[in-house]
Amino acid sequence: MPVIRLENASKLYKTEDKRKIYAVQELNISIEQGEFVFLIGSSGAGKTTMLKLLGGEISPDEGAAFVNDVNISRFFGPFKARLVRTFGVVSQQSMLIRKRTIMENLLVAGRAGGLQRKSRAAAEKALGLVGLPNVGDCFPAQLSIGEVRRVELARALLNSPPVLLLDELTANLDDDTIWDILHLLNELNSKGTTIVMATHASQFVNIMRRRVVTLVDGKVAGDVKNGKYGDIV
Repeated sequence: MPVIRLENASKLYKTEDKRKIYAVQELNISIEQGEFVFLIGSSGAGKTTMLKLLGGEISPDEGAAFVNDVNISRFFGPFKARLVRTFGVVSQQSMLIRKRTIMENLLVAGRAGGLQRKSRAAAEKALGLVGLPNVGDCFPAQLSIGEVRRVELARALLNSPPVLLLDELTANLDDDTIWDILHLLNELNSKGTTIVMATHASQFVNIMRRRVVTLVDGKVAGDVKNGKYGDIV
């Protein structure tokens, strides 16, 4: 089972005037299989960049990212495809294709993940897990914001990945929907799925009391077991 780790990982971006600035700098963190980690910090603190580094979506400009002590920034071709199946990802922006039904969206994602003939069965199972078994024939515009986010989660669950990387999954949702999603994530975590979740939902972070990693200006300012929102140690 995968252990994911960042070692002195930094990512640089160029500004419009071609200056180089750090999105994140010297990140050192190890996440064991089966952990539930909340990643918190203000907008622009580097949470999205950190999630992308952990999942191998981008490579660090300095330092390294590892899955089970293998430097994933060196992966390419079939190794990169295998890495993708390790992670279920929900991005801040919806990845659903507006002109395709929910089932068609999930089938496309399933086949891209190598499921092929099993993609429909996997899609139906994933929609059932997120509590939306009857939306397959709907288009994204016919669903509420909360339903769309749950479909995004179903998309991430298609390959039964050992690790979920979730970027503001609960943003702009009502409290009842957030709690339903966190209840599902808690169940998945209890069965061994690693969850790393960037969120601003402070009251729910405080209720859950899981590991809380705080980013400030692209650096880890706090890493607290059974923590609360804003804990810095």
